Amino acid sequence: MKHDFSVLLSVYYRETPAYLDEALNSIERQTVMPGEVVLVKDGPLSQELDEIIERHRGERRVEYTVVALEKNMGLGEALNEGVKYCRNEWIARMDSDDIALPDRFEREFLYLARHRTLDVLGGWICEFDEDPNLCRKVRRVPADHDAIVRFARYRNPMNHMTVLFRKASVESVGGYAPLRGFEDYYLWMRMLQQGKRFANVSGIVLKARTGKEMIRRRQGWKYAWGEMALEKAAYRTGFWSKRDLARNFFVRFLPRLLPLFIVETLYNLLRKI
Repeated sequence: MKHDFSVLLSVYYRETPAYLDEALNSIERQTVMPGEVVLVKDGPLSQELDEIIERHRGERRVEYTVVALEKNMGLGEALNEGVKYCRNEWIARMDSDDIALPDRFEREFLYLARHRTLDVLGGWICEFDEDPNLCRKVRRVPADHDAIVRFARYRNPMNHMTVLFRKASVESVGGYAPLRGFEDYYLWMRMLQQGKRFANVSGIVLKARTGKEMIRRRQGWKYAWGEMALEKAAYRTGFWSKRDLARNFFVRFLPRLLPLFIVETLYNLLRKI
């Protein structure tokens, strides 16, 4: 069964071909199929990645639109470009190394059928390292709009790779801003400020690949400065108060500068909670 929505994902040259293949397979095996997949090539890719993409296009299990950028622009800019090519009102996000559960889209659209005023809908994720059948941690996010607003003052209230959003609602706030690593969080902040309605399905809809590489990408001065840019933007727009800014400096910014082994230990401990 097909539904009139688009799936949007971005791929860049450092992606693992086998992971991309798994991600695309999980889209093509849904109980409710999308009308199209818009895949943005964020700069030139490896031959192996190009071969994976062309094979899936050739199998024609779903219609693919491939958007090729001349150089790597970063996730936010790549997604903004991809949104332009999406032909449907609803757009489903997907990352190129994650695995959607077979009924992800079915469950999300059943929820939307009962909550027609929503602009953004997400769900929970199961985090895994290498084996997708071994769930290390479930990232639960608040279900209703008011709880999402409160949660957003501390942490990202949406699992980006699980969301469905209205194209017009995202475009109304200018799309993704170039805050590398925090493009989605800042987008949700701006949409919430404009009164857009949010919700999350209470349950796992996707398996997300984490592990040491993910933790490493989120550490160090480069990511810390991205964190600082987010905090300044959140304060400047009035989404965070001075108190929020001070608190989040200590609980969000400073931990980015801790040695990697300490962060890995803390993250693994949190997985067990």
